[in-house]
Amino acid sequence: MSGVRVLVGTRKGAFILTSDEKRQEWEVSEPHFPGWEMYHLKGSPVDPNRIYASQSSGWFGQLIQRSDDGGKTWEPVGNEFAYEGIPGTHQWYDGTQHPWEFKRVWHLEPSLTDADVVYAGVEDAGLFRSDDAGKTWTELSGLRAAKGPLWQPGAGGMCLHTIILDPADPQRIFVAISAAGAFRTDDGGETWLPINKGLRSDYELPDPAADVGHCVHSIAMHPSRPNALFMQKHWDVMRSDDAGDMWREVSGNLPSDFGFPIEVHAHEPETIYVVPIKSDSHHFPPEGKLRVYRSRTGGDEWEALTNGLPQKDCYVNILRDAMAVDSLPSCGVYFGTTGGQVYGSSDSGDNWQAIVRDLPGVLSVEVQTLP
Repeated sequence: MSGVRVLVGTRKGAFILTSDEKRQEWEVSEPHFPGWEMYHLKGSPVDPNRIYASQSSGWFGQLIQRSDDGGKTWEPVGNEFAYEGIPGTHQWYDGTQHPWEFKRVWHLEPSLTDADVVYAGVEDAGLFRSDDAGKTWTELSGLRAAKGPLWQPGAGGMCLHTIILDPADPQRIFVAISAAGAFRTDDGGETWLPINKGLRSDYELPDPAADVGHCVHSIAMHPSRPNALFMQKHWDVMRSDDAGDMWREVSGNLPSDFGFPIEVHAHEPETIYVVPIKSDSHHFPPEGKLRVYRSRTGGDEWEALTNGLPQKDCYVNILRDAMAVDSLPSCGVYFGTTGGQVYGSSDSGDNWQAIVRDLPGVLSVEVQTLP
């Protein structure tokens, strides 16, 4: 019988939620790394027992942890993230130049083909790769050559928060940076191209259609169609059908086109999910109603999914890495909130249940479908 393992990173530790293929009854682990901010946990598609985790603390700094037994035990691995050469500077909030400084790892993306290879997206924005299961890290510095001195932090810092590996082309990688935009490499990370044509940032940039500087919140792809990308931007839900060469808006009838996560159904490449929130400063659901919105047409036409979700007095947020889907036949959908709830749906979003409540604020949610 298949099962699922949900990896939850919170502001005060990590939690592992497990269930069988019915996904109705859940076991919740005790906190791993209690007291630490767990920015991201993700398992290897090659070896489900191999899980990487990023933990951060204002007192003790950044640590990378690895588990080889499905999260039962952990060991610290390499933690040296050194920018290649002289890092130089990038724009600061006030438009002046500021030195590149490593702060933390926001996102970990294991290889699709090798359990010992993993990528790390960091703040200040950079992309690193490990070929030895996290023991050592090397920067793919060609990314910062893509107009890096013009990049500027968003409200949460200048973080590389999204890494997408193309399953059809091992040389192609997509990343997104707040607030620099989206970028693509077609040569394994040697050189990079800004892929922000069609994006507009009327409130954030002096040139609304600039090549870099857009605050991209998240990007998603369906493995069967790697040229089709979906984006939740600071404002606007966007899609591209040519690997990011051009984007168009698909916000349609959403109550707000502002939000953080975006996901694609495991088996339906034109079915996508977002969680709209109110404005870029309030950060809570419109009307206090927690609603996931689903489009079965790749955007423009959206339906609210509310069954089992609070529809009054709900003022939580869902962060960019806090939504994921499993690959079971009916496609489970999961998300966590800043209020400490993790919701799950075993039927593609038609019905929801609170898997767990009262955790610390959720930073990330990832799902492993287990054999």
